[in-house]
Amino acid sequence: MAYDADVIVIGAGLAGLVATAELVDAGKKVILLDQEPEQSIGGQAHWSFGGLFFVDSPEQRRFRIKDSRALAMQDWLGTAGFDRPEDHWPRQWAEAYVNFASGEKRAWLHAQGMRFFPVVGWAERGGYDATGHGNSVPRFHITWGTGPGVVAPFERRVREGVARGLVEFRFRHRVTGLSRTAGVVDTVSGEILEPSGAERGTASSRETAGEFELRAQAVIVTSGGIGGNHDLVRAQWPERLGTPPEFMLSGVPAHVDGLMLGITEEAGAHHINRDRMWHYTEGIQNWNPIWAKHGIRILPGPSSLWFDARGKRLPVPLFPGFDTLGTLEHIQKSGYDYTWFVLDQKIIGKEFALSGSEQNPDLTGKSIRDVIGRARADVPAPVKAFMDHGADFVV
Repeated sequence: MAYDADVIVIGAGLAGLVATAELVDAGKKVILLDQEPEQSIGGQAHWSFGGLFFVDSPEQRRFRIKDSRALAMQDWLGTAGFDRPEDHWPRQWAEAYVNFASGEKRAWLHAQGMRFFPVVGWAERGGYDATGHGNSVPRFHITWGTGPGVVAPFERRVREGVARGLVEFRFRHRVTGLSRTAGVVDTVSGEILEPSGAERGTASSRETAGEFELRAQAVIVTSGGIGGNHDLVRAQWPERLGTPPEFMLSGVPAHVDGLMLGITEEAGAHHINRDRMWHYTEGIQNWNPIWAKHGIRILPGPSSLWFDARGKRLPVPLFPGFDTLGTLEHIQKSGYDYTWFVLDQKIIGKEFALSGSEQNPDLTGKSIRDVIGRARADVPAPVKAFMDHGADFVV
């Protein structure tokens, strides 16, 4: 039986685009599959704030932030807490990634046209000892153009591969099975969904119009996580984080359903550390949602007072932006699913930002004028819209 391509890549999000772009550079023929329509290319990365992890970058040095590969590796290991037999390869990956982030990563992205906002953010400060959870220094670099700016270089490279006849897009192809020949996964099968004009991020039809089966020498699965599937989140919820919340918000569209993880596991993949999940505690309901239960994360500074549902201040070091999972564990064991930030307009104007490309039109649109306007405003316009319309704000 003949092959349809050298490689089949399942998932046209950022990871799938990067994999395909690199395969094209190697001269390979690729079929790129995705269950969503073409207008959702780039997946959830499109909606992101576009923050990237660099070590000892020019931006850090400009602010006299002293960083190094050794410090970044210490922080990574302290946060990851590798302590299981299956952590062997994750640790190898972590070391390779920190080497990449402290070496060629920034120059490689810059050469593809990516640029970075000159201010370095400090996410997950930790607040513990030197070998505990958290970043010892600021390392959060915002891409000029946010999530779409991260996606753009790789989408361009993949579309150049299409023009060269090396890449074939097959959108609306939902994978339901992987099978083997002589022990090697080389066959991908599934359903062809009916065409959809759904706008990016909104729900698309699941009506089928046919079936497909494709073969290649190699299959790469880049299908994303489980953030849009709350049933699966609850099923994998670890005991250490207490009882799962009755009400959750989604920072990603519903098509981030995690179903491909189970299909890949059935084909023999080693699906590890599924209980090591990440959930933000500063989520608010989007007053102007794009998908169901659309949540937006507040990116707060440290000045807000943070109280539990009964009005008791969260303990040290559970300050805004310090230890997300530690805070989540504390909240869930309180018996309530919510907390309060208490602050004044000066704090919200100076310290609050909102995650997501659509909540940062100045950075996403690469408008220097609008960035300056944000800095001069008493309260940034996207934050003011939540103050005026958001269900979670009391002013």
